[in-house]
Amino acid sequence: MMILKKNRKWFVVALLAIAIVPVMITAYEVIFTENKSVVFLGNYHPKVVIIVICYYVLLLCLGAVWLIREIIFITKLKNEKMKAELMLLKSQVSPHFFFNTLNNLYGLVAKDPQKAQELILKLSDMMRYSIYEGEKDTVALRDEIVFLKNYVELQKIRYHKQISVDFDCEVDENRKVVPLLFIILLENAFKHGIENLRKNAFIKMSLTSSQTEIIFKIENNYEKAENQSGIGLKNLKRRLELIYPNQYELSFSISENIYHVQLILKQL
Repeated sequence: MMILKKNRKWFVVALLAIAIVPVMITAYEVIFTENKSVVFLGNYHPKVVIIVICYYVLLLCLGAVWLIREIIFITKLKNEKMKAELMLLKSQVSPHFFFNTLNNLYGLVAKDPQKAQELILKLSDMMRYSIYEGEKDTVALRDEIVFLKNYVELQKIRYHKQISVDFDCEVDENRKVVPLLFIILLENAFKHGIENLRKNAFIKMSLTSSQTEIIFKIENNYEKAENQSGIGLKNLKRRLELIYPNQYELSFSISENIYHVQLILKQL
């Protein structure tokens, strides 16, 4: 980056040095000759005229090259900044979930070793997906669905109560989507709904796709209204703004102690 800035500096200096030559010549003619005004290329030899015209063409080309380089530099800088921000937002997706799940699995190992082994494999798959697949720009919808289902299975061991979770999928499983978007909405449903209910807790999800959009819906019941605009949702909204500018719809509604969320992703 320092080398790039240094090269840009010398390029600008050279461009200014070339541009100032005709200004100095004009000033000299006005000040030190009897000409009261200077007519561009007036009374010059044809060869001199050709040289001057070539000079200005060269100057124009150098200016165009400089402008293009500046535009490319600013674009690259903007893209690098956006990528850095996206990586930071991804790194903030539910890290505490893995620690909490490990604590619950520790107690389950003694009670039901076989069940614990199954859940450890699911947790391992989730961690791999979050670390490796989460770095990719897009993943297949089928991988995101498996990730969500594993999350549900692992969350159920955290709560010593009956939880009903329905997940309906009607999608083209090979369709691509940005990873780790839906998980934030599912985590919110558990955190702000299921966690505070003693009985009859439920979550209903649906994921559908068409040629032009992907629609994720989720609803859950809750005992009392809570502020659900935490850091997870703020990160989600920021990621959507960066990746799907003017190509997404995120809506929330409440009816009869049921919290509804819908996320629509347009075709990229």
